[in-house]
Amino acid sequence: MSDIVNDALSEALRREPDEHVNHDERHAPTLQRALEQQLAALRFKSDAPRSRGAALEALCARGLDRLPLPGRGRTVQRWSALAAVAACDLSLVKLYEGHTDALAILAELHAPQLAAPGRRWGVWAAEPPHQKVIAAPEDSGTALRLEGVKPWCSGAAQLTHALVTVSRYGEPVLAAVDLAQPSIHLSDGGWHAVGMAATGTCEVRFDGALARQIGEPAAYLARPGFWHGGAGIAACWYGCAVELAAALRAYLMRRAQPHACAHLGAADAQLAAARALLRETAGWIDTYPRADAALRAMRVRIAVEQAASAILTHVTRALGAAPLCSDAHFARAAADLPVFLRQSHAERDEADLGSALRDGPDPLACEPDALWRLAC
Repeated sequence: MSDIVNDALSEALRREPDEHVNHDERHAPTLQRALEQQLAALRFKSDAPRSRGAALEALCARGLDRLPLPGRGRTVQRWSALAAVAACDLSLVKLYEGHTDALAILAELHAPQLAAPGRRWGVWAAEPPHQKVIAAPEDSGTALRLEGVKPWCSGAAQLTHALVTVSRYGEPVLAAVDLAQPSIHLSDGGWHAVGMAATGTCEVRFDGALARQIGEPAAYLARPGFWHGGAGIAACWYGCAVELAAALRAYLMRRAQPHACAHLGAADAQLAAARALLRETAGWIDTYPRADAALRAMRVRIAVEQAASAILTHVTRALGAAPLCSDAHFARAAADLPVFLRQSHAERDEADLGSALRDGPDPLACEPDALWRLAC
């Protein structure tokens, strides 16, 4: 590819999308401080999903869900907010991330008017084999009727609306659903995990529920923001890993133990590398908001997953059983994190990343062979 074509491609992918909604990026530092103050006051005494739903509602009521949109110059601030909520509670961030992702999706697919204050959204996109929600057109417009069961719907009893992936005439479409319909039924079957229990994840059955199609068929997966959101999940993992490492550091500030110090040093190195890649990825997304971010999202997810897994091992080996048995916050994080990390696809993601690297150079790299070059 010639330098002229490369430059033209880079410039086209730098351009900001035309659609703007009320996510004022200028207030991001103030939002982060207010969010952290609100989170500091939260103390969860149980795994009751209602407590996480109430916490999400409180955050939304204070406007703390109106994060900078990805690809608008403050993606790292968006991810910093996700990390802060994750450090507080992973079940809460599962709901918070889904809600804020839904707001970004609605903005990207030209339906920002649906993101009205007071609505709390989920994004339910699990597609196991042979289990699809079928959408039939209700009229000549965008209205749909939904039939079928959607598994693994986090926060279903605590949310007001959801974006649901469905099949319409065999094509994948995204549907917006008001959950306050008698034709929508929740079942707690199919979820038996101890970790992430406070998300209230369940199956949802749609028996002719009314919905509205959002975007064109396949738009949910085809839009650039799909991978922006996927990379943002890594910020949640990172936030929990930071909280675990902080517990080890606090322990060592009270007593010196060489082996525990070694574990803290290893955790610090993992966190520093993960943070650097998160910041680099966020910067790339802001520079090229319309580009395909799949490679970079897979890379950062793999790296942060590995870091978080290693840190959980280091911290629990250093601290032993005591905090797992006597510290409810620590024990909950240690139980939740392995379940949340399985939102990754492990070696399958590594294989996809390797295949992408094998198949050709990155068209947006500074040079064709600059994949791992330190400077270019």
